Amino acid sequence: MKKRIFQLIVLCFPLILIAQNTEGHKEKRVTSVIDSSQANNMVLKQTFVVNVALDSVWNACTTKEGWESWATAKAEIDFKLNGLIKTNYNNDGEIGDDSTIYLHIINYIPKTMLTLQAELTKNFPKFMKADEKDLYNMILFEEIEPSKTKVTSYGIGYKNNKKYMSLMKFFIEGNEQSYLNLISYLESGKPSVKY
Repeated sequence: MKKRIFQLIVLCFPLILIAQNTEGHKEKRVTSVIDSSQANNMVLKQTFVVNVALDSVWNACTTKEGWESWATAKAEIDFKLNGLIKTNYNNDGEIGDDSTIYLHIINYIPKTMLTLQAELTKNFPKFMKADEKDLYNMILFEEIEPSKTKVTSYGIGYKNNKKYMSLMKFFIEGNEQSYLNLISYLESGKPSVKY
């Protein structure tokens, strides 16, 4: 359970996703770039295109029904500036208990941009907790066609050091399932895994 909560909270700081296409070949659905050109920080840029309308993607990321359809067992959303997305991945848990994850809505432009900041739980390494105030996820939404949406996510505030680099594989594995769920939910109406 502890590992699962940590894996899913890293959704706020997404990295990479490899999905299966219908022929069983690996198809890269998401491209990821780590920009470490700044000496002390890394920015993680992730881009993918999903074959649904912009409204559907926005709703999946900003509503209680959306989160509970693809990401979490329970959610409460107070979607506004300085609002909160509260999630609990424990089917037996309740919003507000010690397994609740809090994502602060720092700012947004409807159907265009969303900036989140997570309250890191005790499941995160202490060195990340010390950097919590610097960690953000900015997500951009762009309609390419009426039924095709581009999503670009920036994980901002990672420190450019060995401790953070050692976590990248774990982040990738945790986010892979979360993003597979999101894409599956958006394109087929059901997630690949239900919590």
